[in-house]
Amino acid sequence: MTLLAPLILPLVMAYVMYRFSAWQTGKHLDATSKPLRDPELERVMARMAVALEVPKIAVHVYDVEPVNGLAAPDGRIFLTRGFIDRYRQGIVTAEEIAAVVAHELGHVALGHTKRRMIDVTGQNAAFMLIASLLGRFIPIIGFFIASYVTRALGAGLSRKDENEADAYASALLVKAGIGVKPQKSLFQKLDRLTGASGQEVPQWLRSHPKTAERIAAIEARESKWGLR
Repeated sequence: MTLLAPLILPLVMAYVMYRFSAWQTGKHLDATSKPLRDPELERVMARMAVALEVPKIAVHVYDVEPVNGLAAPDGRIFLTRGFIDRYRQGIVTAEEIAAVVAHELGHVALGHTKRRMIDVTGQNAAFMLIASLLGRFIPIIGFFIASYVTRALGAGLSRKDENEADAYASALLVKAGIGVKPQKSLFQKLDRLTGASGQEVPQWLRSHPKTAERIAAIEARESKWGLR
């Protein structure tokens, strides 16, 4: 048991840290969000609900300015106020908002939100273990190496999840009769909306695939499904 302690302790600590973070996130979202109320958006959400054979797709508005969508650890779907503001300004369409929600639904349906707990726990444990081991031989530098390695690992897993959620969204949008055109047009606007060019981040450290790659993947699905 003594020999296993250096391995078990980081796992336990990482798990506790993640659970606390998930609990804090849930409380924060409860306090800073409200249900989405918009007739046009509710109509397009209803089309996806029919495609999924569920009574309703509930979406919440998270009261922050940055443009983003997210699936919470408990499976709830959120769009930021900044995203809804862009919709009301006519910068994005209801169908493009539906593409965002479809993507976040993909994260939930494919188990990404639940598996993320395992992934983050493992990454935190790996960081603590690597930092501890390297810290004995190369203090300070070992900490940065451990951080870099675990960040690259997490980014790779995140990109995989994003690609899978994109594919799920494409299928759902097609089934709902919305099609993938809004998904592509949203990606064409995304870097400008979020204020991120992504050029300064090495590919292996990016948490999301490059926009051009995501659009190309959608077009490949279009060809495969006979939609082009």
